[in-house]
Amino acid sequence: MKPILSKAQLDYMKAKNSFENRAKVMEKEIAAKRALQEITQEVMEELVQTTGFHDAYNDLVTAENALIEWSHTTIKHEKTYRENRGAIDAMYENVNSSPEKRQELIQLSMKIR
Repeated sequence: MKPILSKAQLDYMKAKNSFENRAKVMEKEIAAKRALQEITQEVMEELVQTTGFHDAYNDLVTAENALIEWSHTTIKHEKTYRENRGAIDAMYENVNSSPEKRQELIQLSMKIR
């Protein structure tokens, strides 16, 4: 049986898939352009916009932020949270201190049921 996921988790999965698909399209476009011309900053900026990569990235960040906020709200009802409130709140406050910490928190948020 499939696990039941929250709206925040589903939205994150959808945004992540969209971002990965846009990244693949952009990689193909870069390869095609590279065969014809040098890839300058202007060319790269144009590709980021025309492939939808920029919008997909923004949607992914928005979904990540919503997932992190949802997980913080959700775990507040757990006994473990009440016992370790300071450490857990500090982890959420420092979520943007490094990409690794942010990714770890996102992965943990996807495991909440």
